[in-house]
Amino acid sequence: MANTPLDPIPTSLHGDFPLRGNSFSRWVGRLGMRVLGGWRIEGELPPVRKAIFPVAPHTSNWDFFVGVFAMLALGLNLSYLGKHTIFRFPVNGILRWLGGIPVDRRAAGGVVAQMVTQFNEREHLILALSPEGTRTKVVEWKKGFLHIAKAAQVPVIPVALDFSRKVIEITPAMMITGEIDVELQRVKGAVAHAVGKYPEHT
Repeated sequence: MANTPLDPIPTSLHGDFPLRGNSFSRWVGRLGMRVLGGWRIEGELPPVRKAIFPVAPHTSNWDFFVGVFAMLALGLNLSYLGKHTIFRFPVNGILRWLGGIPVDRRAAGGVVAQMVTQFNEREHLILALSPEGTRTKVVEWKKGFLHIAKAAQVPVIPVALDFSRKVIEITPAMMITGEIDVELQRVKGAVAHAVGKYPEHT
């Protein structure tokens, strides 16, 4: 599909992928991607109701805005994790409407156990996260999302945020079945070609 300035989205949505928004919000998303430099989306979303989107590399606050506009453009209903203490009045409703899932790191089993429960109990859940956990340079990614994916038996769909080409690339889905350290290298390899806004932080 050829791209036009306000239609940089050749990606198709299939099956029961959870959606939100309307034609106006999708227009806002496409406009935002254009304003931020002409971003486009490559790849295809599979026909799944549940998945984890590790988005990398994460080197700048601008990553958030690119991601939000892409979410609006595609009309995706994405979720993210937040400390349970911030989900309080008066922002609780807004945070949950934006897809926030409160987690208590002190709870038995920690975040992994809580998210496995969430995946098991919900009909639809697409969790987006930064596996690096910070914008600064890290030696290794956090592995919690792989433990969640393996235990909940949901696919991981790596998303490459490439500032060098202004492309958000949705890579093929993968099931996590082997050793976590080996699977981590497989996920990292899927987005290794992407260049962050600040490459020195990767």
